[in-house]
Amino acid sequence: MNDLGELKHFAQTHARAQRIADCDRILAGIDGDQDGRPGSWAAEWTRHGDALRERGKLLAAVRHYNMARFPYVDGPARETARTRALDSFAAWAAGRPLERLEVEVGGRRVPCWAGGLSAERPRPLVLLCGGIISGKEQWAPALAALDRFGMAGVVLELPGVGENPLPYDADSWRLLPRIVDAVADRAAVDTVYTVTLSFSGHLALRAAAEDRRFRGVVTAGAPVGAFFTDADWLARLPGITADTLAHLTGTATGDLPELLAPWALEPGLIAGLEIPVAYSASRRDEIIPAADVTLLREHARRLHLVEYDDVHGAPRHVAQTRLWALLTVLRMHGVRGPRVGALGAVLRLLGARR
Repeated sequence: MNDLGELKHFAQTHARAQRIADCDRILAGIDGDQDGRPGSWAAEWTRHGDALRERGKLLAAVRHYNMARFPYVDGPARETARTRALDSFAAWAAGRPLERLEVEVGGRRVPCWAGGLSAERPRPLVLLCGGIISGKEQWAPALAALDRFGMAGVVLELPGVGENPLPYDADSWRLLPRIVDAVADRAAVDTVYTVTLSFSGHLALRAAAEDRRFRGVVTAGAPVGAFFTDADWLARLPGITADTLAHLTGTATGDLPELLAPWALEPGLIAGLEIPVAYSASRRDEIIPAADVTLLREHARRLHLVEYDDVHGAPRHVAQTRLWALLTVLRMHGVRGPRVGALGAVLRLLGARR
């Protein structure tokens, strides 16, 4: 069982990211994390998801099922929630300009969601990915926004998360170029951008150092260097974060420092990036150390940094972060016009209200 206090604390961030309005009410009715017991974490979130699905609110149901399997599948109840999330999202996506894409990597098939792919009119490509907890169904609706601005997109999951069967290891960054290869006949893959949040941002930076098709990285709260090498910092990670990392990497939490240390990005690698890097940081981040932001400040050639007085994931700035990420990708690609200007005005207005 997970620590209920930690579950409820971190649920606030992920619920806000998914715009779940009834989060506080649901959390108040949860009294434990025993698998499948009435009143337990997965059971209560699933019950609310079922009610939404019965009313035809499929996307809202998906978000509640995502919370039910948070932080990862560890038993039948969370597995049921994950299955219902996948089925409900597939039903919602039917008839919309989305396609389920399966990319073969090392003999395994990695499911993704894609939009805007066309052999006749190949568009610039954006890869979207969340961190060690969020599934692709959480981010796939953003493909519609990319399509409106003339860009194609593929939403994937970090290895080990959701339906991604690959192991999460030091070579996980190779997944991103492989996905680019898989859509090379239906996208302009000489121009690839990433919106890769949290731990997937680390993969994007590593991939961009090796593959010149990547022309810009947009990320938020990504580990870079000290996160992987500072054993004292790792020892102070929230239990849910450490347990999830251990689950995804197939190791014990006590062995994480030795396993993760070689994953750190060296200053020379960061300095070698000729592309723009946009990073959203939280000043009170309890997962990513401030030293990682300092590393980027000191060595990234073309860094665009925004900082929020918030905790990891910037739950109090969800709308700003989403809009900032979209606007930054468009600006990296040189997209101009009234609609882009309007997005900038809205972002400035949100900042002024804060």
